[in-house]
Amino acid sequence: MEEWLHINVKGAAVPEADVVILGGGSGGYACALRASQLGLSVVLIEKGKLGGTCLHRGCIPTKALLHAAEVADSARESENFGVKATLEGIDMPKVNSYRDGVVSRLYKGLQGLVKSRDVTYVEGEGRLTSPNTVTVDGTDYTGKHVVLATGSYARTLPGLEIGGRIMTSDQALTLDYVPEKVIVLGGGVIGVEFASVWKSFGSDVTIIEALPRLVAAEDEAISKAFERAYRKRKINAKTGVQFQSATQDDNGVHVALDNGETLDADLLLVAVGRGPQASGLGYEEAGIAMDRGWVLVDERQRTNVPGVFAVGDITPGLQLAHRGFQHGIFVAEEIGGLHPRPIADINIPRVTYSEPEIGSVGLTEAQAKEQFGDDAVSVYEYNLGGNGKSQILATTGFIKLVQRTDGPVVGVHMIGARIGEQIGEAQLIVNWEAYPEDVATLVHAHPTQNEAMGEAHLALAGKPLHAHA
Repeated sequence: MEEWLHINVKGAAVPEADVVILGGGSGGYACALRASQLGLSVVLIEKGKLGGTCLHRGCIPTKALLHAAEVADSARESENFGVKATLEGIDMPKVNSYRDGVVSRLYKGLQGLVKSRDVTYVEGEGRLTSPNTVTVDGTDYTGKHVVLATGSYARTLPGLEIGGRIMTSDQALTLDYVPEKVIVLGGGVIGVEFASVWKSFGSDVTIIEALPRLVAAEDEAISKAFERAYRKRKINAKTGVQFQSATQDDNGVHVALDNGETLDADLLLVAVGRGPQASGLGYEEAGIAMDRGWVLVDERQRTNVPGVFAVGDITPGLQLAHRGFQHGIFVAEEIGGLHPRPIADINIPRVTYSEPEIGSVGLTEAQAKEQFGDDAVSVYEYNLGGNGKSQILATTGFIKLVQRTDGPVVGVHMIGARIGEQIGEAQLIVNWEAYPEDVATLVHAHPTQNEAMGEAHLALAGKPLHAHA
């Protein structure tokens, strides 16, 4: 246990805090830091490591693997750029050491942040024992406000037991070897990211997705381009087919599909989404309204119980670390009386860190037409073939804009190598309800992929330059 942690003696009386937070992941620690900054007294409770899933088992370690995968691809394809290099292989223990180093440095930095603020940090498993009390190892921590931030867990399917060769992302992150052949069950963000890593490391990868297309939550044009890119990379994808069962033995794992097909591999990654970590923690007993395990909240993150808020993955909606982070800040400011603006899921930026990357924010074309009508929506796709930096990177893809006709841009959807780095401007455009003409007048540095954002808006504003009219 870290020596700086402010741990109250078991059974000792604890004064009432302004805010008691259950969960020290992205939402919980953000709430703690912001609340402390506002002069509120804070108790932050975490049973595992500060930083939660994102830092230790999700966003950060997986993106470290994806960067290692990019380096492997660069070595493999180096002669295309006149550089003579060879890829001798993947040293997974060394890759894991690099990944763990990234996590460790960020973890120490986060610990230092919390230590520097007036936050009482409690390490232990907490349970909501009344609407304003969280109990940890027999000690009650009472708050004027309680924030539930207990995060999520990796789901599986009924009858599909995790163990051995059948694993979730939690176990996949600990592998110390590169599997020869992998089946990925689920074509969402987690599934396609791991598929991308393993393919770059040299595995034979097959994705199984029950929905008609991969990354089905994205705009259909993005999804189709993504599938083409994966076919080009020789990543197999079976869409519109249902998983039936899986067995394993010394020779591998054997997956049966509802079309009668059987697939064999060394490993099966179950990537069918994440569920709310909200059961068995006293929420229902305290009167918190829930639905299928999710904690229900209003637009101000309030539960039905006065004084109790919930943030991040335990609430229905997008399961993204930055959503939970922003929820945490929002709740701290709400408690602090600042009356912050509610956070709409549709305007939260989303990035899939595969090769190619996907970045999106706002409404898809289909969503916009459903909301405003077919005749009230305009779209434009700017091909990265006209972008100098994309040519340098040897990537293909496009930026698709969705606009209310003669109105603001309501959706930005992008695909291409490193294109997720453009999500910052994209989210400003959508959230500030910018018109194409507004963005067209801005200067975009040359040569950058960011120019493609400017070119797309120039075209939608009726003055295309590096694009055909």
